[in-house]
Amino acid sequence: MTAFVRVSGPPNSNFLVGYPGISATLPRIEGRVEIRPLQGVSAPVLISLVTVSLQRRESIHPAADSVTKKHLAAPRKEIIDIVGKEMLLFRCPAGKESESVLAMDLPFVIFIPYGRGGEEIARRVPPASLQLDKRTAETYYEVVVTVQSGHQQQKKYQFPVPISRYDTLSTFGMYNRPESAERVTDQLVTLGISLPRWSYGPFDPVSVYIKLSPNPDCLNKAKKVTIRSITIGIDEEIVYNHEGDEPQRKVKKLISHAQQVGVRMPEAGYFTNLGLVFPAKDLRDNEGILPRARKEFPMFAVSGFTTTGTLYKIEYFLWVLAKMAGARDILLRQPIVVCPFDHAGCKEEMEAIEQAAKDAAHVSPDNPMLPAAQIIKHNDPNGLKALGMTIVGGQRKPLIE
Repeated sequence: MTAFVRVSGPPNSNFLVGYPGISATLPRIEGRVEIRPLQGVSAPVLISLVTVSLQRRESIHPAADSVTKKHLAAPRKEIIDIVGKEMLLFRCPAGKESESVLAMDLPFVIFIPYGRGGEEIARRVPPASLQLDKRTAETYYEVVVTVQSGHQQQKKYQFPVPISRYDTLSTFGMYNRPESAERVTDQLVTLGISLPRWSYGPFDPVSVYIKLSPNPDCLNKAKKVTIRSITIGIDEEIVYNHEGDEPQRKVKKLISHAQQVGVRMPEAGYFTNLGLVFPAKDLRDNEGILPRARKEFPMFAVSGFTTTGTLYKIEYFLWVLAKMAGARDILLRQPIVVCPFDHAGCKEEMEAIEQAAKDAAHVSPDNPMLPAAQIIKHNDPNGLKALGMTIVGGQRKPLIE
């Protein structure tokens, strides 16, 4: 007899509890596996084994965004990984092939790894759910329930769970310290930049302090240099198969802004402050309607952010190009972190993250204190009552309390 299987989360909340990427919140998937008869409300189901796991599916197809290359390139590459550990929820007693069951509610909690375990892959924080345009890169998660009935083949039931990462929020202190860098060409001019903060989300303002200084040892020569223009921009760099034999790198310019200068190099140096707004992908169609969100992905499905999976990684660089006459141009590239949420959204999450950390302080990963499993067997005297049925005059009827 086939079973009806579903996974339900805690009352009035999502499967996902806590904030992946933030260890203090003990990120975890909480819920219960519910098994009921599929045909005939009270026909018992034979159950031998029930397990649950969190599965990550990742795939890349770098040529998918080109119509011509798509058919000539290698096929889509895919990997499937189990996140954390697979949990055994039920196994029928030894010497018995299966248990005849009317209803089963099996609570579970799967802890999502949150330690940066270096080479120890099992402890790495899993990358966030993401689907890039034309599915060139994709990561999504499913809760997989495996049910075995007697001698029949194991049946798997998948339930999508979107997972976001919260360790790149622009409101965290570590991203709000100034970052600076310098670059020299020709030994005549030094380009220095300073970023007041280095994590950005969609529509966040990006400002850069820029200083061009002459080399004091060649001052006469450096003063003859003319600063023609200064351009700032942001690049998105995707490396496909970055851990493999043939990594493929694709760089895409997201935005740039040029300022014409036309000034001879002053003895004290040239200072300026340039800014731009971090671009955001508009998901709305021509009529201003947002597409229906897919269960596997959060709403920022096609907008990239800083992330590293097994098959791909996405990085971002802020670059400054100083074009000069009398000296070689200087290009400086500085890595930045891109967050899926804007600064206001990050601020809103902070309070909830603090609360989740307080709640997680009472949870022990070794003994999460799950409610007891409820298993109603075929011969249970109150079995039909649990299914909302009763026997009246020898016939099964809906139970009205």
